[in-house]
Amino acid sequence: MTDTAAVTAPTTQAPRVRPLRRRPSPGRIVAWAAMAAMVLVTLLPFYWILRTALSANAALAAHPGDPLPVDLTTGGFERALGLQSTEEAIAQGGAGGGLRFWRYLINSVVVSTLITVCQIFFSAMAAYAFARLRWRGREKMFGLFLAGLMVPTIFTLLPNFVLIKQLGLVDSLLGISLPTMFMTPFAVFFLRQFFMNVPREVEEAALLDGAGKIRIFFRVMLPMASTPVLTLGVLTYITSWNDYFWPLMVSYSHSSRVLTVALAIFRAQTPQTGYDWSGLMAATLIAALPMLVLFGIFARRIVSTISFTGIK
Repeated sequence: MTDTAAVTAPTTQAPRVRPLRRRPSPGRIVAWAAMAAMVLVTLLPFYWILRTALSANAALAAHPGDPLPVDLTTGGFERALGLQSTEEAIAQGGAGGGLRFWRYLINSVVVSTLITVCQIFFSAMAAYAFARLRWRGREKMFGLFLAGLMVPTIFTLLPNFVLIKQLGLVDSLLGISLPTMFMTPFAVFFLRQFFMNVPREVEEAALLDGAGKIRIFFRVMLPMASTPVLTLGVLTYITSWNDYFWPLMVSYSHSSRVLTVALAIFRAQTPQTGYDWSGLMAATLIAALPMLVLFGIFARRIVSTISFTGIK
């Protein structure tokens, strides 16, 4: 019995074919150039704020168009955080007015948190009533409620101020928060869009298990709406944090002054130097930084939620 050796033919690998790279079309090049220009225009103000904040205030007038910081210093940030004395601030060309940064920061956090939590809670209940509960005149009432979106905010400032004054809440954190603390037409409309997209079978299954409308709202619908609620919470927090005109009308002392209103302290003109632009830009950057970080973290979720709810 003889063994036969198996003869295997040599295997040859086919040469890899490199995909041809298509040259970008002129339209694509123009689109990318336009997008890069838009990004540059958007980021330029932030760079200029940083450049001014890192400059010596006394040297800014002599070099107004210099693209780099003039006499690089962190004095503007030190004045914004209250780390400089009046003599040091005036010596660096500052206005000399101390900013109680941490006090104003706490006031802004309290006001923004109070508005966000209460507005989301009450707006979610109203949105659920407009989306799921059947009652007479629901659509007409929702249309009337939605018409509030067409009322300019400037028209409501004077009636709100009269009401806050009659309630004795002028120069208080509650007085700043109260006009937008309960609900807004946009918040109700935003959450109603989500509740209308939830299948009714989910509610019917909960009803068969013996749950009532209140229990369905808190145990079923509200947990399902966690992403839209988070998105609306971020948008509401940013809006209330950046509000300026209404807190300016209501607050008059350090106890109720929020951070956006407190920035005006650096515009106190002195005979020697004028406005403290370096301190103002430093304080502005510090005040805007938390909101920029917050929006950067939740930007993708905000976009996806808005596209899901159908808001244009």
